[in-house]
Amino acid sequence: MRADATAQHALLDVQAHDARLDRLAHQRRTLPEAVRVDELAGRRSELSTRLGLERMAVSDLEAEVRKADGDVTQVRTRRERDQQRLDTGAVGSPKELQRLQHEMETLARRISVLEDAELDVMERLEQARAELAATEVESAGLDSELAEVTDRHDQAVAELDRQVALARSERDRTVGQVPDELLALYDKIRIQQGGVGAAALHQRRCEGCRLELNAADLRELAAEPADVVARCPECNRLLVRTAESGL
Repeated sequence: MRADATAQHALLDVQAHDARLDRLAHQRRTLPEAVRVDELAGRRSELSTRLGLERMAVSDLEAEVRKADGDVTQVRTRRERDQQRLDTGAVGSPKELQRLQHEMETLARRISVLEDAELDVMERLEQARAELAATEVESAGLDSELAEVTDRHDQAVAELDRQVALARSERDRTVGQVPDELLALYDKIRIQQGGVGAAALHQRRCEGCRLELNAADLRELAAEPADVVARCPECNRLLVRTAESGL
């Protein structure tokens, strides 16, 4: 393949633009802010699940407190009614009086048991509310940090996108100086060689594979006309001769 020296040198510029675009793409994929956003989003998901469970626990305990309070009120009301019967002398026979007194003693013990149970539930509710409040504070702090990191991430992405657009614009201007056939070969080799399709021969060394060419290869290159598109004998990349090739 043949292409004039100007086109070959322009191909080196295209390679430089492509290398820059590859670096920018790598930076975009590996932004520290992106990693942190993922970490915080994972914690946020876990925290959201915990919040749901803790809110459910508080709701269940509040229902238990209401039930326990209702049970105490019901038994206390019944005992007060029995006490009123005693106070008003509504009890006729000694046997009925004995039964009523026994019932009141039973109700008193029942009230004590229910009040203890209610107190236990109230203590558990207080603890659950404290845990929920702490989790809500943690959640608010996490949301704030996530918003801040997301904003930094978006700014970093916007800056990288700006640089990518500039690099692509510069590449588009340069690529017009390279013949289509040469550009197609370059693109093919670039894919095969991990992103580097063309390299300069600098001081007898291929800048693509960083290997120095032997004397025989150098003599062969020196004898080739300037418009012959050379290939590195070591890595097979397009090899562009320059004034600093050492030929």
